[in-house]
Amino acid sequence: MYSLEVENFIIVGLTTSGKQFRPSDWAERLCGVMSAFGSERRMAYSPYAQPGTHGNAKCVFVDARIRDIEPMAYTFLVNFAKDNQLVVAPWSERETASKSP
Repeated sequence: MYSLEVENFIIVGLTTSGKQFRPSDWAERLCGVMSAFGSERRMAYSPYAQPGTHGNAKCVFVDARIRDIEPMAYTFLVNFAKDNQLVVAPWSERETASKSP
């Protein structure tokens, strides 16, 4: 038996045909679906799905550990990118990237 290693990835706000994905706040909305109330009674983005920018495009940074913690959330993110024909790129946390707080 072997295990499939899942890697971190970025959902980029560009379609595979090169068009900018709309609406302009799509990344924040998508991450809002993954957010939860914290101990301070404030909404906080999940550490496993963070909005940001990659190049000049809005994006969502997805930490692959979400697959083990909440497989349905991982599947939702993957299907969102696929259904909207968005560019998906590998991402290493060591890379310089601009994640929103």
